[in-house]
Amino acid sequence: MSHQDVQAVLWDFGGVILTSPFEAFNRYETEHDLPHDFIRGVNAVDPDSNAWAQLERNDITPEQFDGVFADESAGHGHRVPGADVLGLLSGDVRPEMVTALDRVIAAGFRTACLTNNVISGETGETRPEVKAVMDRFGHVVESSKVGVRKPEPRFYEIACDLVGVTPEHCVFLDDLGINLKPARAMGMQTVKVTSAHQAIEDLEAILDLDLR
Repeated sequence: MSHQDVQAVLWDFGGVILTSPFEAFNRYETEHDLPHDFIRGVNAVDPDSNAWAQLERNDITPEQFDGVFADESAGHGHRVPGADVLGLLSGDVRPEMVTALDRVIAAGFRTACLTNNVISGETGETRPEVKAVMDRFGHVVESSKVGVRKPEPRFYEIACDLVGVTPEHCVFLDDLGINLKPARAMGMQTVKVTSAHQAIEDLEAILDLDLR
């Protein structure tokens, strides 16, 4: 597919626009003498029905998640309060990714943010710098509001409907391969984000556009 065929760029938020929460998870594990990637390991078991999945679909509250995750993690050998995990989720905004987003918008591409998220306790809790980026997107698709989450195909269908394009006219950026797989199967071009520099280079090549 040539860059002329791309009409929309879809962006994951955490790990793409924001630094990855996995870095914060690893820091916590070191501080608490837990095995490396222990928290990710707990989240990888029964990924469609575990505490994390239920929270992102808004099937349980953050308060309930605190205990449910603690019980799940205890079953894997180390009890970690869910509230601690939620406290690790807020990454830092990557300014170079925001610049890239601004260039994509200025060039006339449609945009949407596709995020697996949780409903925050306070509506005003979103950090100003995060809200400033969110407000740039043409659409925001949040798992906690639509009741499905990546990598469920319905999540991507909702995004395409909102943006008004078919999957083969989309590029999707995410830092998790599991989330890119269904998007690719639907016909999207995908970029697996391992760093801001790499993601911008890959997207520049697809769009034939300077994003810096």
